[in-house]
Amino acid sequence: MKKASYWEVRPCKTILCLLCPHNCKIKPGESGICRGRKNVAGELISLNYGEITSLAVDPIEKKPLYHFYPGSKILSVGTKGCNLACGFCQNWRISQSDPETYSITPEALAEATADYSKKGESFGISYTYSEPMVWFEFVFETAKFIHEKGLKNVLVTNGYINESPFRELSPYIDAINIDIKAFSSSFYEKVCLGGLEPVLRTACIAHEAGCHIEVTNLIIPGLNDSPKEIEELVDWVAVNLGDTTPLHFSRYYPAYKFEDPPTPIDTLHKAVNIGRSRLKYVYLGNTPGREGVDTVCYQCGKTVIKRGPVGVTQFLTHDNKCKYCGATIHIIQT
Repeated sequence: MKKASYWEVRPCKTILCLLCPHNCKIKPGESGICRGRKNVAGELISLNYGEITSLAVDPIEKKPLYHFYPGSKILSVGTKGCNLACGFCQNWRISQSDPETYSITPEALAEATADYSKKGESFGISYTYSEPMVWFEFVFETAKFIHEKGLKNVLVTNGYINESPFRELSPYIDAINIDIKAFSSSFYEKVCLGGLEPVLRTACIAHEAGCHIEVTNLIIPGLNDSPKEIEELVDWVAVNLGDTTPLHFSRYYPAYKFEDPPTPIDTLHKAVNIGRSRLKYVYLGNTPGREGVDTVCYQCGKTVIKRGPVGVTQFLTHDNKCKYCGATIHIIQT
């Protein structure tokens, strides 16, 4: 266990946690909503510091990040816990339960990442699988070691974090995929037990900090699939993050507490059409036959990056330009 950061002591040894917008008031012996921070005798302790549930080398496209070192692989690591409670969570076995973990130090994880890099198996580390923001102290310390080694840090996150801790972390983050669950405050409040505005603020801070950013939106039938809401999300991304920001519409499947049928393919097609009216790069995820995963040139409409089940299979670009029409394809490569 390690003493956590971002908290204040209140009367009767109650602690006000300031890491995320829940701002949990935690009595002695109790934990916050994320289940990763506990009041131990008047001090806030990180219960998941150095605790790993999952570690694997994944294609960067799995994050999903399609425009950051496309075709590469990255060491991916996760812990337990989450500060949202989405009823449709696809990783609920580690985010909403208490799985087994094993321990590692930031220094050791950075060394392991460097070893993978020397073997050509990874260009950095991705904090993913569960919610890395509730792993703040460990991610922050590891990220600094990773940068010292000249490697890259990637966050896959719900973006539900307060401004001060994220501003402290952001200089060490090279790329981020933010999952905007819906463009509706009521959806966040009822379905995720959180809020929309802090997530949008996190995306803006990441953009201002120069992080490469991509956005994911899981489309759930009857909850966040209206054309109006999708238009509002697309417009917000275009205005606040830029029209070259990749947007991934992901297909919902029954998981955790949700049993409704999967998102109709037609709904996803409509979302892509809306997205491409304002954005240059729009993708689909979780679709049959991996439909919608290729990068299409926004100028001539031809495929410029082809993807298969394990990542990129063919580049049809030259110096980050479309092979066919010469348009700039906005990707970051090694």
